[in-house]
Amino acid sequence: MSRFWSPVVHTLTPYVPGEQPQMERLVKLNTNESPYGPSPKALAAIAQQNNDDLRLYPDPEGLALKKAIAQLHGLDPKQVFLGNGSDEVLAHVFLGLLKQAKPVQFPDISYSFYPVYCKLFGITHEAIPLGSDFEIRVSDFTLPNGGIIFPNPNAPTGRAIPRSEIEKLLKINTDSVVVIDEAYVDYGTESCIPLLRGAVCPENLLVVHTLSKSRALAGLRVGFAVGHPVLIEGLERVKNSFNSYPLGRLAQAGAIAAIEDQAHLETSSAKVIQTRERLVKELATLGFETLPSSANFIFTRHPKHAGGKLYQALRDRGIIVRHFTSSRIEQFLRITIGTDDQCNELILALKEILASN
Repeated sequence: MSRFWSPVVHTLTPYVPGEQPQMERLVKLNTNESPYGPSPKALAAIAQQNNDDLRLYPDPEGLALKKAIAQLHGLDPKQVFLGNGSDEVLAHVFLGLLKQAKPVQFPDISYSFYPVYCKLFGITHEAIPLGSDFEIRVSDFTLPNGGIIFPNPNAPTGRAIPRSEIEKLLKINTDSVVVIDEAYVDYGTESCIPLLRGAVCPENLLVVHTLSKSRALAGLRVGFAVGHPVLIEGLERVKNSFNSYPLGRLAQAGAIAAIEDQAHLETSSAKVIQTRERLVKELATLGFETLPSSANFIFTRHPKHAGGKLYQALRDRGIIVRHFTSSRIEQFLRITIGTDDQCNELILALKEILASN
């Protein structure tokens, strides 16, 4: 530890991202990246912008991208906020909307960046326990709070709740912001964005998206939030006090093309869903118990084999999945849905591992 650190640095426990190993032979199923490439139109748009104009600053407002997002979802561009990946968007959300006198609430098993942001920004929080089947129950979010946030589908469980449940939450929680983190929504979950259309747009609903998952642009770092213009104005004030140019020219160009290529999104998402369902069935034949998933990953455990040992045995075979050490979920593995060939390798390796124990 350095004596030159600010006092807050000593108190931080940073978020730990999924491993990015450097191995010759690797089946990488640990960070929920798309197994398929980005839209060819996005790649072409990026290439077209790779020119001498890179000497110029990008549009700080990202207006063309905001218009593309708004047009896709039937919103006004004033309802769109942009950031360098959804993690940066979420950071601005925590500081700009969720730093209140009352604690922010989120599930006890959820995206592990949420408590990190709370620590960084000095935000008190309450972890609301998931149900016995690891489900989010909106009826549990009834205490006074400074805001509510959770992914839908949840991560790392993959479980989703219908939009009607979130509508119920909005009706009972009218005095603080409800943030729905829809990073994985395109794999079989109802989005809450339709609730934001028209004159009845709720003032306290914010929906966060990323282009890193279903649009296969994790390397480009583009995220956005949509909500009432008053919420967006608050986020813009925070963003412009931190970084006026979060998205470069290449990122904006690629993101616009990806947003406009809905057909590519639907095709690749359908492939992932099909592979996910097949993988769950094959794991069941091996004795695995898998939570219902609406994401591009599954959360699974074997009642007779420790999660940590399975993780290590797979890693020894060049197959990387995610293992969490929190007590309630330490027996689970989170497995990203890869290509059919990658999932076949996973199943073959698991058969060998189980047979040897």
